[in-house]
Amino acid sequence: MKPRILVLGSSNTDMILKLDRLPRPGETLLGGEFLTAAGGKGANQAVGAARAGGAVTFIARVGRDMFGDQAIAGFVKDGINVDFVFRDRRTPSGVALIFVAKDGENSIAVASGANAKLSPADVKRARSAFAGAAVLVTQLETPLATVAAAADLAVRHGLRVILNPAPARPLPDTLLRRVSILTPNETEAELLTGLKVAGAADAAKAAARLRARGVPTVILTLGARGAFVAGAEGGQLVPGFKVKAVDTTAAGDIFNGTLAVALAEGKPLLDAVRFANAAAAISVTKLGAQPSAPTRREIEAFLACRR
Repeated sequence: MKPRILVLGSSNTDMILKLDRLPRPGETLLGGEFLTAAGGKGANQAVGAARAGGAVTFIARVGRDMFGDQAIAGFVKDGINVDFVFRDRRTPSGVALIFVAKDGENSIAVASGANAKLSPADVKRARSAFAGAAVLVTQLETPLATVAAAADLAVRHGLRVILNPAPARPLPDTLLRRVSILTPNETEAELLTGLKVAGAADAAKAAARLRARGVPTVILTLGARGAFVAGAEGGQLVPGFKVKAVDTTAAGDIFNGTLAVALAEGKPLLDAVRFANAAAAISVTKLGAQPSAPTRREIEAFLACRR
């Protein structure tokens, strides 16, 4: 049976413009290819988990508009349970505007829309989804009170809680103590700890500070270098994979979604992180957020070539 994964978070429609480089403040750049793709950190994580082999239920809020219709149709196509993707009558679906440079770097601005209306009451309406699930994955593109309510309910039901603290913002210890695994990148770790992260040694110091606030396991993602894993038994860098980057937009989301599946299947932590590193590496070779999420077959084939 597929492991049951619960994802709570955002759903956006990404409007993507490909450019030679990212524009500077006040600068207008001409040219570039334009396209739209399904996105939003929560939705990306849900799709990443589903394609990696999880039985995924998504808790989210979208508008009663074309973007909401398209988002739900995409989730259904990926086999995601959408019983708790609520439709907002007053607020439009979320939208992200994304610039992508030739080297794969990106710049993103988000209009949250209905994502900002996802509420603790919505979490209560979805409480039946927590029973029997193995892992809750969530992030910070929805209200913090809603994330906290989901973490509380997950702990009561015995779920492992993975929190991807993105976009970066301060977090209370009351929430961190309910988190099983925290997955910041360098920027997010710096905001949470005040420590600049420039390598594995810095990552170890930042992870130790976060663990001191009540998080049992910290996985600090370091882009192409891999991920630094810190727990009760110490810290270790799990190397990443060298690939030609096209678009890094959803790499962290794909990492978190596939990590949840690997852990729910019972993989040891370091093996699960390597599995997630592989999925993230594949994702940056493709343009778009959800379109870049690899299938289980792709991940296993990628790893088989790198043993």
